[in-house]
Amino acid sequence: MVHGRSRHPLVLTDDEREKLQSWTRRRTTAQALAQRARIVLACATGKANRAVARELRLDEDTVGKWRQRFVVKRLEGLLDEPRPGAPRTITDAQVERVITLTLETTPREATHWSTRAMATRCGLSQTAVVRIWRAFGLQPHRSETFKLSRDPLFIEKVRDIVGLYLDPPERALVLCVDEKSQIQALDRSQPLLPMRPGQIERRTHDYVRHGTTSLFAALDVKTGAVLGRCHRRHRAVEFRKFLDAIDTAVPADLDVHLIVDNYATHKTALIRHWLAKRPRYHMHFTPTGASWLNQVERWFALLTQRQIRRGVHRSTRALEAAITQYISAVNERPKPFVWTKTADEILASVERFCRRISDSGD
Repeated sequence: MVHGRSRHPLVLTDDEREKLQSWTRRRTTAQALAQRARIVLACATGKANRAVARELRLDEDTVGKWRQRFVVKRLEGLLDEPRPGAPRTITDAQVERVITLTLETTPREATHWSTRAMATRCGLSQTAVVRIWRAFGLQPHRSETFKLSRDPLFIEKVRDIVGLYLDPPERALVLCVDEKSQIQALDRSQPLLPMRPGQIERRTHDYVRHGTTSLFAALDVKTGAVLGRCHRRHRAVEFRKFLDAIDTAVPADLDVHLIVDNYATHKTALIRHWLAKRPRYHMHFTPTGASWLNQVERWFALLTQRQIRRGVHRSTRALEAAITQYISAVNERPKPFVWTKTADEILASVERFCRRISDSGD
């Protein structure tokens, strides 16, 4: 291996430099090949292997290996060597065409490619398209949602709330508080067919509504225990009643830090007056459009998954009883969520995402 100052000076032609730069820019390029291209481009500036390894955060032997491979075989040296087995029937150009079409185009009759449509377009088998997509981690049939907060105090609020999670104050209780409003008591229009060997549970697609309720919940960040109350309406009056329930349940010698979102009921004069009379309470508001910072939202997701979505409730009272029973069962063996990301890591991730959006060309 080559160490320190390289024994192999590296000079690029214009065509080689252009090709290497295209490998580092194209989204269709495998990350291993892009990294090798970056190594060669850095070595071509006259830097020693050690300096390149430090710059790219790689092992020095790795830099020496690809420098030497390029000096001997040029661009071909950066490609993976042939492996034993049957010869390939699909060329690199065909693979690149599939990836490029998948990432940069859409079919005329749809919003995204299917394996069959792509196979017809490229003249390959459906199985070949499946293998190519799997190798490059492409899933055109899937889509996720996102939303970036525009709160001018986003950074300050993230640091405040994450600080409570990772380093809570002494002699204090940190509670994530929120409401799950308009929970519907639904009954299916026909009897449910239970699961049996060889057949999954079946239910009708339509349902009958029997009213709604709203769940006010406070999650103890340290223990994972939940205090919950159901109310038929969702106003500041009900929120104040829930605060009264919290005040009764929490020992009087503890400060209470409440993490809440920016819903209007949390900021009314009624709530402000309630808080003013109780100086041990401290409100921490999540950034606008960033409710994912509130851990109770994750608990609501578990409640929906385990109790509400597939539940059959013939009245609002039955729905509230089911929710209360779930809370009691959880509190018998509470388990807190483990928050691992620091504020700096979250902000760095948001910054990278913003850059991706800015560079997407959309």
